[in-house]
Amino acid sequence: MIGVEEVSADPYLPYDGGGDTIPLHELSGRGSNYAMSNGGGGGGASSSTHLLDLLEEPIPGVGTYDDFHTIDWVREKCKDRERHRKINSKKKESAWEFTKSLYDAWSGWLVVTLTGLASGALAGLIDIAADWLNDLKEGVCLSAMWFNHEQCCWGSNETTFAERDKCPQWKTWAELILGQAEGPGSYIMNYFMFTFWALSFAFLAVSLVKVFAPYACGSGIPEIKTILSGFIIRGYLGKWTLLIKTVTLVLAVASGLSLGKEGPLVHVACCCGNIFSYLFPKYSKNEAKKREVLSAASAAGVSVAFGAPIGGVLFSLEEVSYYFPLKTLWRSFFAALVAAFVLRSINPFGNSRLVLFYVEYHTPWYLFELFPFILLGVFGGLWGAFFIRANIAWCRRRKSTRFGKYPVLEVITVAAITAIVAFPNPYTRQNTSELIKELFTDCGPLESSQLCQYRSQMNGSQAYPQGSDATTTPGVYSAMWQLSLALVFKIIMTIFTFGLKVPSGLFIPSMAIGAIAGRIVGIAVEQLAYYHHDWFLFREWCEVGADCITPGLYAMVGAAACLGGVTRMTVSLVVIVFELTGGLEYIVPLMAAVMTSKWVGDAFGREGIYEAHIRLNGYPFLDAKEEFTHTTLAREVMRPRRSDPPLAVLTQDDMTLAELQAIISETNYNGFPVIVSKESQRLVGFALRRDITIAIENTRRKQEGIMLNSRIYFTQHAPTLPADSPRPLKLRSILDMSPFTVTDHTPMEIVVDIFRKLGLRQCLVTHNGRLLGVITKKDILRHMAQMANQDPESIMFN
Repeated sequence: MIGVEEVSADPYLPYDGGGDTIPLHELSGRGSNYAMSNGGGGGGASSSTHLLDLLEEPIPGVGTYDDFHTIDWVREKCKDRERHRKINSKKKESAWEFTKSLYDAWSGWLVVTLTGLASGALAGLIDIAADWLNDLKEGVCLSAMWFNHEQCCWGSNETTFAERDKCPQWKTWAELILGQAEGPGSYIMNYFMFTFWALSFAFLAVSLVKVFAPYACGSGIPEIKTILSGFIIRGYLGKWTLLIKTVTLVLAVASGLSLGKEGPLVHVACCCGNIFSYLFPKYSKNEAKKREVLSAASAAGVSVAFGAPIGGVLFSLEEVSYYFPLKTLWRSFFAALVAAFVLRSINPFGNSRLVLFYVEYHTPWYLFELFPFILLGVFGGLWGAFFIRANIAWCRRRKSTRFGKYPVLEVITVAAITAIVAFPNPYTRQNTSELIKELFTDCGPLESSQLCQYRSQMNGSQAYPQGSDATTTPGVYSAMWQLSLALVFKIIMTIFTFGLKVPSGLFIPSMAIGAIAGRIVGIAVEQLAYYHHDWFLFREWCEVGADCITPGLYAMVGAAACLGGVTRMTVSLVVIVFELTGGLEYIVPLMAAVMTSKWVGDAFGREGIYEAHIRLNGYPFLDAKEEFTHTTLAREVMRPRRSDPPLAVLTQDDMTLAELQAIISETNYNGFPVIVSKESQRLVGFALRRDITIAIENTRRKQEGIMLNSRIYFTQHAPTLPADSPRPLKLRSILDMSPFTVTDHTPMEIVVDIFRKLGLRQCLVTHNGRLLGVITKKDILRHMAQMANQDPESIMFN
């Protein structure tokens, strides 16, 4: 028999009676609420004809969902409207009811305020702890253990301008252990300690994830997108996941792996939103309302990750949210504001900015420069397409081979290779955020970076010479070589790192790859302009000796292009980058590069990395960006097919409890259509499996006289029964009287649109009012896979 959407989601797990425990609290005394029915025997109303009318009182547990199930958005919205009407009708009765209605109205703002406060505080904590642990790999501050390298040398009087990071208070491990700062012995000692700490942090991170919270691994954004589309993954946004993700994120970033903390910060913020929503019944009892809080929380997450509150709101709207009403837009804006305010007051980087790599450029850009900017966009699109294919192929291999059974070993291996290869190159040794900061920063009199050694004679004490001509020195050439090697290293390691069983974000590594490529292009264009300033390209606007080209700007554009190529974000990405860098006049170059990278990436495949991971994991996610272009009809997709057994249905008033239980035990469907009779096949409504089992269990507990041969009915009035028949059971209150139906000739593109826009779980197919079959979300996903020539079973959640 065919019925609605198999029960659990690992194609789908065998049904074991429910995921979470059902709170069957005592029902208050029913008194005379039994409906009396004429037994038909003329002997008056015997006790056995008392009926439990479930309409009188809601059954605890009905309307909740099992793990790995999709919520019914329409039902949740109706529930919320009903709750709202109830509160409004009562608020004039007393001052207490009026206070309750005010509390209900304000609870939305309250929950996003709490979420913003928690997200900002946790982000500040993670930033400070990760910086400290990162510097611990190289040495320790003797005057105050809790200071990182930069803070340690702040108060020192011995620092010089050229060597601002050297001070007696900060000791490298070689100085502490061997007592010498220079020489091959100290280099090997520092190398060993760097690798030792990196492996320790990585091992600790993966062990904590494996033992305490398996859901804390990865970036979290693919799962959050799926949860926001209405899927339920219990525990994914829970207390343990929050705690372990916060701790292991610090360790993973400090281990030097090629990952960022930005994606996981969105997961952390959503965990905060989920936990706080349980304090307010309006959100804890309604899955659709809870998702509004999670949309606002993801905006707060990006707000603290990049110090970009408006970018965060746009990210939530463009990238993660499925249902985004105007009210959620305002609340997301407020949550992002609160989170950014908290982070700013913590000031984790000590530069009064929300991010480490805040920069300001002062030279304008010229029309000719759009050409290299667009080239960077092409590079970003190609890198994005290559990365998605390579990373998905590697993750698929990890899932299908024995390699995936040893997550700890894999993390240790990748961490060891990363640390050993990274240490000799100063650009890969340093924290990725610091690398991006160095690449973004413009060369000025206060820069001691190798990239800025434009005059061989210039030492730190000499003033910046007037008309500083940009002749390169061996320092810049060696820096270019090291950057090129760093680019190759980052590209290879990021493919193998994203998807490890540690918290790993993709924003920072992608930006680093783009920033390296951009800086190399920027320096090349700058040299071109210096040596060939008489070319017609440069003659108009670039005077000899003037700073016309800003290599840091190219790094910024490259970073945006590569991130856009991987995630396929557009509007939110441009806003995030200009909030990040304060470069309002560079919006046009950014837009050009990001748009180009999206077009180039889309030429190789429409989905971004998050959609690719959703598909890899088989989550039931209908992407709103995908177009359905096939000309199939509803009857070609619905089940049962011709070769299948008939549809599993319930009749409205002539089934016994035994028959109902037999259908439930023999099938593993999520719900059953209710029809008038087997002969007429006219549709009455739809009853969910979970609701039926809860209602039967509840009734048996509360009432005597319910037998296996008790009649089940879904009608308003009880059917006429013989006098000696056992008490019947009324299940009308759990019946959905208005299930969504389409006719068998409805085009599938309309059905897919209905599923996307209304968030349906299933839709019934009728012909002239008679029930023919059913289409579920998974039937649609299977159909789409078949149309794309993929194996439909391989794409379902496993």
